[in-house]
Amino acid sequence: MDFPIQEIKNALPELKLLENEPLREHCSFKIGGAAKYFALPKSEEELAALVALLNRAGCSPLVIGAGTNLLVTDEALDALVVRLGEGLDAVSVTGGDGSGVEITAGAGITLARLAAFCAENALAGLAFAHGIPGTLGGGIYMNAGAYGGELKDLVQSVKYLTPDGSFEEKSGAELNFSYRHSAFTETGDVIVSARLRLKPGDRDEILANMRALAAKRRASQPLEKPSAGSTFKRPEGHFAAALIEQAGLKGFTIGGAQVSEKHAGFVINSGGASFNDVRAVMTHVQETVMSKFGVALEPEVRIIDNR
Repeated sequence: MDFPIQEIKNALPELKLLENEPLREHCSFKIGGAAKYFALPKSEEELAALVALLNRAGCSPLVIGAGTNLLVTDEALDALVVRLGEGLDAVSVTGGDGSGVEITAGAGITLARLAAFCAENALAGLAFAHGIPGTLGGGIYMNAGAYGGELKDLVQSVKYLTPDGSFEEKSGAELNFSYRHSAFTETGDVIVSARLRLKPGDRDEILANMRALAAKRRASQPLEKPSAGSTFKRPEGHFAAALIEQAGLKGFTIGGAQVSEKHAGFVINSGGASFNDVRAVMTHVQETVMSKFGVALEPEVRIIDNR
């Protein structure tokens, strides 16, 4: 793809723009080839100008957060990747009344840091997200959730960029939230920030809840190995991990990719795994579960390649 690089450099001289940046350094799977270009905007305005320039040139960016739900090809990726992080990660209390408190946070803030901010400000409702290893933007994109909580329950509105670089805002009710889905999974819009509503709570109780959930995660999930979290979505009426374990697939390995022996819902990088290793393990799991139980497993991990 022909990206308007010189035009971008001329219009946005302060933009940090890298070439041939290894995506394995930006993904929790520690897998991924080099992106042709890798941009790190430091403000909403810089991001909007970049998106608009790309749109006028007929190009679309690949926008990522912490890269914790991505499986990226080992091949060189013909893409301009935009990483939302520093400069787009501010958070503050912006309103409230007797029934709740509103905070506004940038898409680049990690859910762990956002949950910690809420706890320190005695705001209850986000403790479930403290152990989700991603950003707010990525969490909203896929309606992240854990332990009975989902972001859709807290999001009041989302500010986003349309492909032409215009800012717009929609209420949470307009975003078609469902299990691991939002309106953003079907558009080229870029999440910029969000307003969340939480309830006043007890700081010590919130922190204790976060510690308890963290301990539960450490005990049940293979956090010591690179992965992208839960590999498959929960099929209706079933649990993916239970089906995979019942199929006898715990520990199943191809190359450096393995169905975790600790939690069958995770495919892990046990050492030197390639994109193709992980895809092969996923395919084998899907085919085996379908053959044994007649249940289709849909990937929760987002797969990025040149196709």
